[in-house]
Amino acid sequence: MSKLYSNEDNYRTYKALIASKYSGKSVSVIPTESGKSCPQKFFGHVPALETSNVNLFESNAIAYYLSNAQLRGGNDESLQSQVLQWVSFSSTDLWPAVFAWVLPATGCSNSKQVGINYFLNFKLILILMFFSKTLEPAKNQVKNLLKMLNDYLLTRTYLVGERITLADICMAVTLLPLYQHVLEPSIRDQYGNVNRYFMTLINQKQFVDVIGKVELCTAVKQVSQKTEAKPKKEKKEPKKEKEVPVEDDAGDDLMPAMPKPKDPFEKFPKGKFDFDDFKRFYSNNPEVKSIPYFWEKFDKENYSIWYCEYKYPQELTKVFMSCNLISGMFQRLDRMRKNAFSSMILFGEDNNSTISGIWVWRGHELAFPLSEDWTIDYESYEWKKLNPDDEKTKLMVNEYFSWEGKFDGKKFNQGKIFK
Repeated sequence: MSKLYSNEDNYRTYKALIASKYSGKSVSVIPTESGKSCPQKFFGHVPALETSNVNLFESNAIAYYLSNAQLRGGNDESLQSQVLQWVSFSSTDLWPAVFAWVLPATGCSNSKQVGINYFLNFKLILILMFFSKTLEPAKNQVKNLLKMLNDYLLTRTYLVGERITLADICMAVTLLPLYQHVLEPSIRDQYGNVNRYFMTLINQKQFVDVIGKVELCTAVKQVSQKTEAKPKKEKKEPKKEKEVPVEDDAGDDLMPAMPKPKDPFEKFPKGKFDFDDFKRFYSNNPEVKSIPYFWEKFDKENYSIWYCEYKYPQELTKVFMSCNLISGMFQRLDRMRKNAFSSMILFGEDNNSTISGIWVWRGHELAFPLSEDWTIDYESYEWKKLNPDDEKTKLMVNEYFSWEGKFDGKKFNQGKIFK
């Protein structure tokens, strides 16, 4: 098992741990202090990774090593280069200005809260000192970069390609302190595409396992100079909770254990319909078998069927952008998968398209208000509960699950399955 040396709540370590969650590579976190209990072969740098094959320091290199092929950009050299481009951008262009803006809002003494351990080498300390004296230029730089990022994400779900890569992991970790401490609603509302992108990422299971639930900033806290100057109190705390190396079986989470979120569907009877069984059958059999299987197994007493249609078809332009809307929605609803199934279809072509779909979930209520994490997209759709005994409902289910039929005259373009 690889050993990751890291001091507590180090933002840079988040990148490595999230990457390891996606790749399935096992990592044991060893609490340490830079230049002290960290082995000197890492030149006192934290985080540092020790494996049977290689020893690494610097967070981007470690995160890259712990990534799988998909996170690195696959086998496409152009995608690999773009991933490295965004990793570098988030670390060198965006992070110093982010940190300079965030630090005064939390207090220089509260280094644990904002991850001051990020700045552990001399160059970055100089950058921090510069920005801390010029707060407004730092804020302006962040806002300018967010504006450019917001424009870039207008037609994209992720930074590189159609799936999450290391570029997204590094960018989300860089944006994290902004959303926690200084991007109050009046500011972040200017960056709708960045908000969508950030919320999509931090609600992925791999992110939640490392970071926990992220509380967005509601108002910037103003810290006085008097509050910042309390070095004695802060110096005592590390001695009080001196770190001891963690054994391999202690787990690979840097953050304290977060309480497991409660499943909103638990308040509904489980019933007799086995979603996992149906999804396996649907995936492994043609529709002529899987759709009758659905109706044979469906439990109408404890499950419901819903039709949805996108409210603003006039805003749909390019087909790939419309598909990104569906993919983004699916990503943000990941925690619903255990108790829901859907077929969403895009009809038409560029500048003349509509989106609609059939959903099945546990319970008879509209599911999305059950969790605030699920409310981002659903209000953009009209929702109608269907009668499972109605022949029209059966026809719609058959058409949407098989992607074949008349669809009330709409021209099928492509579909996506949520399972």
